Amino acid sequence: MELGPQAHVDDPESGQCPVPALSHHGCQGAELLQTAALLGVLLMGFGYFWVLVPNVEARLQQLGLFCSVFTISMYLSPLADLARVIQTKSTQRLSFPLTIATLLTSASWTLYGFRLRDPYIMVPNIPGILTSLIRLWLFWKYPQEQDRNYQLLQT
Repeated sequence: MELGPQAHVDDPESGQCPVPALSHHGCQGAELLQTAALLGVLLMGFGYFWVLVPNVEARLQQLGLFCSVFTISMYLSPLADLARVIQTKSTQRLSFPLTIATLLTSASWTLYGFRLRDPYIMVPNIPGILTSLIRLWLFWKYPQEQDRNYQLLQT
């Protein structure tokens, strides 16, 4: 009997994907397609800035706006799970360490942008602070429970 991540690769009933990193998502290609589309948008944006915008000052202004939009979308992406958390009254879907890291990182960048008076650094990181505070409130309102699949050891 084989053990480890490859144990159920050939077993279609196990629900395991050939790529261990994707096994918790099922074998869905939708995530890969979305990721490829976003990578395509990123590459097209890069090409646009370097080929079609010859003025360096205009390029920096537009690049700052482009990066700000991507940063804001990154910080707002966990909002998709928040409705599910409220519906199930469970924070199992959320990562507490990632929430703390996001709060500290976005707060640091916001303060740095404020110090430099750079809106392209400051403004896009404010949603990171707000979404982290919302997630912390959800952790307070719906505390994480012990995983019910594992029983506590009795001594």
